[in-house]
Amino acid sequence: MANHKSSVKRIRQEEKRRLHNRYYAKTMRNAVRKLRATTDKAAAIELFPSVQKALDKLAKVNVIHKNKAANLKSKLAHHIQKLA
Repeated sequence: MANHKSSVKRIRQEEKRRLHNRYYAKTMRNAVRKLRATTDKAAAIELFPSVQKALDKLAKVNVIHKNKAANLKSKLAHHIQKLA
């Protein structure tokens, strides 16, 4: 167990933040998965901006790396272009 009050507080804060980040990262992964599973181009185009916004927000607060967000957006845009 931690010896300092500040350490105890930091542990509480880190746990809270970890759960928060985990929730949003999982939500993002599900949104990406849903978009990749879409076979209708119109539906994919409609869904893409919200997924893109979520990726940008998570990259902004370092839940995911900014390059990972950029790579995912690029791959999803390419996926949408390939749909007929």
